[in-house]
Amino acid sequence: MASRHHNDGAPPPPDRRPPPRVLLLRQPLEFSLVDRPLPDGFRFLKPWESPLPLDDFLSSSADARSAEAILSCGVAPVTADVLRRLPSLRLVVTTSAGLNHIDVAECRRRGIAIANAGGAYSEVVADLAVGLLIDVLRKVSAGDRYVRRGLWSSEGEFALGSKLGGKRVGIVGLGKIGLEVAKRLEAFGCAISYNSRKKKPYVSYPFYSDVRELATNCDILVICCGLNEQTRHMINREVLLALGKEGVVVNIGRGSIIDEQEMVRLLVQGELGGAALDVFENEPNVPEELRALDNVVLSPHRAVFTPESFSKLCDLVIGNLEAFFSDKPLLSPVLDE
Repeated sequence: MASRHHNDGAPPPPDRRPPPRVLLLRQPLEFSLVDRPLPDGFRFLKPWESPLPLDDFLSSSADARSAEAILSCGVAPVTADVLRRLPSLRLVVTTSAGLNHIDVAECRRRGIAIANAGGAYSEVVADLAVGLLIDVLRKVSAGDRYVRRGLWSSEGEFALGSKLGGKRVGIVGLGKIGLEVAKRLEAFGCAISYNSRKKKPYVSYPFYSDVRELATNCDILVICCGLNEQTRHMINREVLLALGKEGVVVNIGRGSIIDEQEMVRLLVQGELGGAALDVFENEPNVPEELRALDNVVLSPHRAVFTPESFSKLCDLVIGNLEAFFSDKPLLSPVLDE
C-alpha cells in the first residue's frame, strides 16, 4: 500500500494543474446576450458575488492575488491601482476594440500582455456608420417623425435630403473599422481621404496629417479613431467650422473625441450641417439640444451590438485565453506601434 504514496509532496502532473484564475471585472454581457457559457478550463473570479467592494476583494482574496488574467468586459476600468493589487497578472483581455479604459503604459511596464476585440466588430460598426450617414443625409429618421406626427397631411411636402454618392468623405482613423467604412463608401461613389497617426503605405487615399486640413477638403467627417490624450477634443471648433455649414460629422469612435459643447453650439447656430452620433461625451446623458434637432441622428452606443459580432467576439476571447495559457501567440494582441 505504501507504494501508492511514493509521489506525495511532488508537483501534480500537468493534467492535474489547477486551472488558471481569470478575474472578471464585471458580468460578461457579451457572452450572456448570445447564450454562450464561459469556457471550461479556467477558474473565473466574480467580484460582484462578494459582499466586499472591488478594492477590498482584490486586496483580501488570495484567489484574486493569484489571478493570471483579467477579462475586462465592456469598458470596465483596468487602472494602475487595479493592476497593483494583482501581482501574478500576466494578461489583460478586453472585449472592447478601444483601450482608453486600460492603463496601457502600466501594463507595458509590468510586461502584461493585452488582447482586444481585434476585427470582431469592424464590419458591423462600419455598417452602422454608413447607416447613420445615410439617415442624416436623406433625413430618414426626421421623415419618419414627420409622418408619425401627421404632419405630411397637415403641413405638406417634407424637406429635401441630400445624395451620398459623390460626397468627399474624410475618415479620421484608418484602422480596421475605418478601412471597412472606406470600402462601403467607395461603393457609393464617394471620394475618400483620411487622417491617421501616420500615412498608410498600402492605401491610395489622400492622406492629411492635419485633421483641420482634412475637414477643409471634405463634406463629411467619419470619426473611427480611438480615444487617448492626443485625440480628446481633436474635433474642435476650428475643425467643425472648416467642415462648413453643409458639412456632416459621424462619430462611431468615442464621444470625447469631439468637443461636444462646441458641436452643439455650431449645430444650433447653423454653422454645421448635421451630425450622426452613436457615442457621446457623458453617456448616457445626451444634450437636450441634440435631441431637438432634425439634422441630428442619435444612437445609444450600439454599433457593436449584433448577435453575429458578439458570437465572433466570444470565439476570439476564448481563443486568446486558450492560446496564452498554451504558450501560443495571442489571436488579437495589442502591439506597440
